[in-house]
Amino acid sequence: MPVADKLGEVRNEISDLAQAEPTAQDLMRKMVKLLHDRMLKYNWVGFYMLEPGAKPPMLVLGAFEGAMTPHTRIPLNQGICGAAASSGQTVVVDDVSKDPRYLACSLETKSEIVVPVFKNGKVVGELDIDSHFPAAFTPEHQALVQHCAEVVGKKLETAGR
Repeated sequence: MPVADKLGEVRNEISDLAQAEPTAQDLMRKMVKLLHDRMLKYNWVGFYMLEPGAKPPMLVLGAFEGAMTPHTRIPLNQGICGAAASSGQTVVVDDVSKDPRYLACSLETKSEIVVPVFKNGKVVGELDIDSHFPAAFTPEHQALVQHCAEVVGKKLETAGR
């Protein structure tokens, strides 16, 4: 199956999940499983959500699929995850060994994408995906992952947590 077709198919499945799941938590759990299972190069998929009221601001690991990570809590000023959440911008790293912000979770990780999740215009978390393949996240993959983050943000706005 051509990559564009597969990405479109997965995008449609994500949209279907958003309709079917009653809460954002349910949606995030199913979404990380779907992305991990269906996308060959998505070796670790997880959400980090901002801990309400934490001082300093802290990202806390939520739903994820893949190997356990030592990074269950990440200060907003650390790592690629912290950079994406504090800037509100998607961060794509083609080679994590060349990015000093990278917090090593797995020696096998070669590339990473982190997309902020917005609720009512404010960053409330992010979708983080690691790959064992260098430069795994093309612009088409970035569009898919950003769609996933938008779907979760909309669910958070309408259904709460």
